[in-house]
Amino acid sequence: MKKLLLLGGSRYLIPVIEKAHELGIYVIKCDYLPDNVAHRYSDEYRNISIIDKDAVLQMARDLKIDGVMSFACDPGVVTAAYVAEKMGLPFQCSHEAARILQDKGLFREFLINHGFNCPHAKRYTDLKEPFNDLDFFNWPVIVKPVDSAGSKGVSRVDTPEELEEAIKIALGESHSQSYIIEDFITFDGFHSSSDPFTVDGDLIFITYSDQLFDKNAENPYTPAYIIWPSSMKDSYQNELTKEIQRLLKLLDVKTGIYNIESCAGIDGKTYIMEVSPRGGGCKIAELQKLAFGIDFIEAEVKKAVGMPVNNIHQSQCTGYWCEMVVHANPGQVGKFNGVYIDPEIESRYVRVIDIQIEKGAYVGPFSGANMALGDIFLEFKTREELDKIMEKSKEWLRIELE
Repeated sequence: MKKLLLLGGSRYLIPVIEKAHELGIYVIKCDYLPDNVAHRYSDEYRNISIIDKDAVLQMARDLKIDGVMSFACDPGVVTAAYVAEKMGLPFQCSHEAARILQDKGLFREFLINHGFNCPHAKRYTDLKEPFNDLDFFNWPVIVKPVDSAGSKGVSRVDTPEELEEAIKIALGESHSQSYIIEDFITFDGFHSSSDPFTVDGDLIFITYSDQLFDKNAENPYTPAYIIWPSSMKDSYQNELTKEIQRLLKLLDVKTGIYNIESCAGIDGKTYIMEVSPRGGGCKIAELQKLAFGIDFIEAEVKKAVGMPVNNIHQSQCTGYWCEMVVHANPGQVGKFNGVYIDPEIESRYVRVIDIQIEKGAYVGPFSGANMALGDIFLEFKTREELDKIMEKSKEWLRIELE
């Protein structure tokens, strides 16, 4: 029986474990939090920090694993690439490529050095150094940790007077105590987050989404709604696809899934914002399976343990889909008692309800993806219908607190 090592323990790993079991694969989970929800679904759990590369490697060698993944888990990606490289196991890219992709500062440097569109950006470790570079940036700016996920620690800063507090917030969410400052991009349309797939370095499946934010949330840069297909102009999508493929060739990637965030600015330029050699959070691969008819989780699990991957192809989105990240409204704090959805909305549009928070658990401000209560997938016949219904989501969905 093949053995698959999964790093992390969030709810997003549950469908990966279930798919691995369907394929007859033994699943070992690893992180430093024994109470994480995904551990109870695995065959075995090891209590080791996933950012301790050598400790994870030693465990992997002792267990004679056949594959390693850090699906929807940013902190473990570099370790997964390291273990795979040392043990000769399949992975999307080399350890060095993963290191570049997972550090927002190094990634911006790579983009600039290879002629990609990139906002003015610099990486820092010191609290005071950016104040020597105030004229380098086009204000407002975004301050973010180089190595966090789920929009944790991200702030928009409009004036230099606000900068120090934003830096402290970013450092508080950084494992490496590093952060970047970059120009704020005003989108032409919406930001995109999706999970493309490569085979032997070729971009076989690519899609774009409209990623919307709740401007009233504690963190207005945490994704709240993701919509397919994207309304992004075809010319922008074509340019991004060409540039993403060029980037992946430069990094000499292999086969696997990626979470890619991109956008077009009002300056008419397209920007590759983030590329991570892993499946995305927010259950993106699961929604893409419904919308595009391809099981990306199955393909990634098979790839990880060396099984043939032969079902990936470019396909078109059927219908209009929205993933709604269920989260508390501003000021809504208390013990969770349930979610109410208007019965007519549920019967007509809702296809999946996945509320993970348990009754009585703490509900707090939507400060990052880790504060989501769950996800709802909805399907519509037209984009106009989708927009009309989702604009009123706070009316037909209610979070009930004790």
